[in-house]
Amino acid sequence: MAEQSSKSVLFVCLGNICWSPITEAVFRKLVADQNVSDNWAIDSGAVSDRNVGHAPDPRAMSCLRNHDISTAHKARQVTKEDFAIFDYMLCMDGSNLRDLNRKSNQVKNCKAKIELLGSYDPQKQLMIEDPYYGNDSNFELVYQQCLRCCKAFLEKAQ
Repeated sequence: MAEQSSKSVLFVCLGNICWSPITEAVFRKLVADQNVSDNWAIDSGAVSDRNVGHAPDPRAMSCLRNHDISTAHKARQVTKEDFAIFDYMLCMDGSNLRDLNRKSNQVKNCKAKIELLGSYDPQKQLMIEDPYYGNDSNFELVYQQCLRCCKAFLEKAQ
């Protein structure tokens, strides 16, 4: 039987095509660069079911490519099982946080620590703005914020 990962994190946003796939890919690269991939189970998901099965937004993919990061993620919705499986559920804004907390109340064995990813931001930007209605610079801003937060989260969670 394969050895279980020692820690797990699910990054969550509204549709799982912009914020959270960027964050998932960034975090995967960080743990790979530190040779701790075997210690982590990493995924991302959506609070809505609107984009299930879709690839990330082309602007998100372009932003990741600009930083030599790739992803093959397909959007999925957060499930009740996720609350029992993941150690951390890190979301992007207050609306995601409310949705996750509401859903967690319907789960008997919730072990996930539900937090804003921005709570780890050394620059104290608590909310990560949805880049969907913006342009490439909005996606780059999200990337930089997620990178800062993921670095700080990884340091604290190891």
